[in-house]
Amino acid sequence: MTPAVKAAEKAGVDFQLHAYEHDPQAGSYGREAAECLGLAPERVFKTLLAEVDGKVQVAMVPVDHSLDLKALARAAGGKKAAMVDGPRAERLTGYVLGGISPLGQKKRLPLWLDDSAHRQPSLYMSAGRRGLEIEMAPADLLALTGGRLAPLAR
Repeated sequence: MTPAVKAAEKAGVDFQLHAYEHDPQAGSYGREAAECLGLAPERVFKTLLAEVDGKVQVAMVPVDHSLDLKALARAAGGKKAAMVDGPRAERLTGYVLGGISPLGQKKRLPLWLDDSAHRQPSLYMSAGRRGLEIEMAPADLLALTGGRLAPLAR
């Protein structure tokens, strides 16, 4: 049981877990999840960490898109955004790359969810380890994390 799953259980939100066999040679963790689970890529969201004016933020975009750093900076009320490197992202969240979940992180960070999420009945995101996705309604994810919608994908 990962901290992400425990956080969802504790909150009492409706969710489902989906496991698949992770291939260590996969080029993209998110695309691998979408392919293995037979999902449209716009339903699977990747969890990224970026700094906006020195403050770490969590940004989530569909796996077939990139994060627009300028859009994230605007959403967070800042001027400049830069990606957090992998080792630091792992230390900040307590998860490994490819398993970083927006739920159950070591410290609650501001979360920004791409506004395309509101068009989906549910989203899939890492449940805290490679090969495990958690599915929940976008509104439940926002309620659990205190997150906000913003146009972030390009």
